[in-house]
Amino acid sequence: MSRPSLAPIAANLPQTVPFVGPETIERRTGQPFRARLGANESPFGAAPSAQAAMALALKTIWKYGDAESHYLRLALARHHQIESDEIVVGEGIDGLLGLAVRLYAAPGTTVVTSQGAYPTLNYHAVGFGARVVAVPYRDNHEDLATLASTAQREKAAVVYLANPDNPMGSWHSAAAVEQFVDAVPQTTLILLDEAYGEFAPKGTLPPLDTRRPNVLRLRTFSKAYGMAGLRCGYAIGERQTIGAFERVRNHFGVNTIAQAGALAAIADTGHLAQVLALTAAARSRIADIASANGLSPLPSATNFVTIDCGGDAHHAGSLLAALAAQRIFIRKPMAPGLDHCIRISVGTTAELDLLASALPLAITAVGQPPRAG
Repeated sequence: MSRPSLAPIAANLPQTVPFVGPETIERRTGQPFRARLGANESPFGAAPSAQAAMALALKTIWKYGDAESHYLRLALARHHQIESDEIVVGEGIDGLLGLAVRLYAAPGTTVVTSQGAYPTLNYHAVGFGARVVAVPYRDNHEDLATLASTAQREKAAVVYLANPDNPMGSWHSAAAVEQFVDAVPQTTLILLDEAYGEFAPKGTLPPLDTRRPNVLRLRTFSKAYGMAGLRCGYAIGERQTIGAFERVRNHFGVNTIAQAGALAAIADTGHLAQVLALTAAARSRIADIASANGLSPLPSATNFVTIDCGGDAHHAGSLLAALAAQRIFIRKPMAPGLDHCIRISVGTTAELDLLASALPLAITAVGQPPRAG
């Protein structure tokens, strides 16, 4: 039977997605996870005020949502002390990454990123026909100098940097990021992913400067605001750069419920402060659990802790599998140079109690890591 042909770019792509979700794993095994510590979600949830606003918005769900996200953009503009036309709202950072690549990375151009960094960027870049050039991490940090020099050498259309970083939890100072921005060609779009920015120490995020046409700052309601399932994020940038999104974005992509929840969340600074405190405490406990079991937690400016398991990639993968066998869901970096680590998201007290019980059993099952050399 004849069938429509895929477009050439799509025809040459694997039929896959960047992540295997925990729900997929649960369906495969037929068992639910006891502790969900692998997706960098906030188990502390959305603010009660945001939940109430979303419940109220259900009464108007028969209407299409505001295609301009007008009131949310106004609130974000007040929050960041910029103009509303310097903000575009989209279906999470993932959706905005796809739009940015579509707008600025033509087929055959180059997108520069770090080897092992957030894979959704690569997924979109390849999906739109761009070529991905990846730079290795240096000392568990994205290598700013090499990212900038590679962007120069490759005449890159786009360069991607996450600060704070996923999957290592590391971060650069605002001054270092500003130096990186200055070193990247003005014709290269810089995607500065600040999904974990609320968790970062003071002095990590550069002051907002919307005068640079080649810088897009990406933020989300998925992490500190506890609404990952809502799919709502936004980009901040120079107004002409932001205006270009009107050419390609899904104008009804951010639904009424998402807009109502995000609008209320921005206003509820008390809940955000509480979440940041709970996250810091959970991060400390994960580090203590790891250290008590002879593992090495890395410093983190996010809502997860990356842990050096002291061996190679196989050893870390075996530890991951041993925890999964106890129905503890975590993930690990996959790129060479990072893949000897595992990554544990913050959890509730009950979930971290389960981790504390399960980790020594997993280590016993796996055995000692092979000696280096």
